[in-house]
Amino acid sequence: MATRLRFNTAQEVFDAYPSVREDMTAPASADTPLKFMQNLLASPTPEEAITFCAYMLPRREAVWWAHQCVNLNGTELSAEEQQLVAAAETWVREPDEENRRKALTAGMNARVKTPGAWVALAAGWSGGSMAVGSDYSVPAPDHLTAKAANAAVLGALARVEMARRAEYLKAYAEGGVKLVHVDD
Repeated sequence: MATRLRFNTAQEVFDAYPSVREDMTAPASADTPLKFMQNLLASPTPEEAITFCAYMLPRREAVWWAHQCVNLNGTELSAEEQQLVAAAETWVREPDEENRRKALTAGMNARVKTPGAWVALAAGWSGGSMAVGSDYSVPAPDHLTAKAANAAVLGALARVEMARRAEYLKAYAEGGVKLVHVDD
């Protein structure tokens, strides 16, 4: 299987997104991103594999991955959270400006910033303006989709019963890796 990664090394991910250093303690390396993720999964803080994956993936794939993780965690989502996740899914399937703005508005207006709200914000911060209902354009910084996707996935993981967290953590990481593999 070949990969379609944007980065050749973990260091390149860190160089492209300096904010990743705010979200994880593991230092960058010259390993491939997938090898780096494997090492993180085997580390004392395997959750950093989730954080790294959020930055490694292209924005659209990161939103889809977070969407899938939130839906996979085995807990029932509230009606509001289902709507938030659906807004992100709509943007992934049809990544136009109207759907991005709908996801952004839904995420910003969420009563509580649940994993579903973070998925909607990840979609909403994927480009365009961050300003909701404003005539002014405030460009979304490149790293915000990764930060929101990371918050969504780690939030979903926090909802999993402790005895099954390692299993879900591995499944979440593997789900992200599958998004960068292509058949030869």
